[in-house]
Amino acid sequence: MDINSTLSVSAAGMEAQSERLRVVAENIANQDTVGSSPGADPYRRKVISFENVMDKQTGASKVRVKKVGHDMSDFESRYDPGNPAADTRGYVKTPNVNTMVEVVDSHEAQRSYEANLNTFENTRTMITRTIDLLK
Repeated sequence: MDINSTLSVSAAGMEAQSERLRVVAENIANQDTVGSSPGADPYRRKVISFENVMDKQTGASKVRVKKVGHDMSDFESRYDPGNPAADTRGYVKTPNVNTMVEVVDSHEAQRSYEANLNTFENTRTMITRTIDLLK
C-alpha cells in the first residue's frame, strides 16, 4: 500500500467514525423524547452500519457508512398519567435508548477515530521526513 492509499484509508475511517459519533450524540440527546400524542411512539434509537468498499483509484479497501437505521427493539413504558403522551391507562412509551450502551459506543468510536488520526499523522510525518532527506 502506498502513502496516498494510507492517507485515504485513514481519512475514510475518521469520516465513518465521525458519523458514528453524530448518531450516538443524537441518541443521547433524544433519550427522553416521548411521543407528542397519546399512545404515539417516542424517539427510536438510531444504529449505524458500515461496509468495506474498494477505492478504484488507490486499490485500497476503505470503510464507509452503509446505512443509518433504527433499532427495532421494544419501547419501555412508564406510568405518568399527567403526560400528554400517556395512553388511556396512564402509561407513556419511552425511547429505546440505553445511555450506557451509547457511552460505550462513543468511547469505541473515539478510539477508532484516534487510531485513524494517529495513522494519518504518522504517514504525514514520514512524508515530511522523506522530503527533508531529499533536500
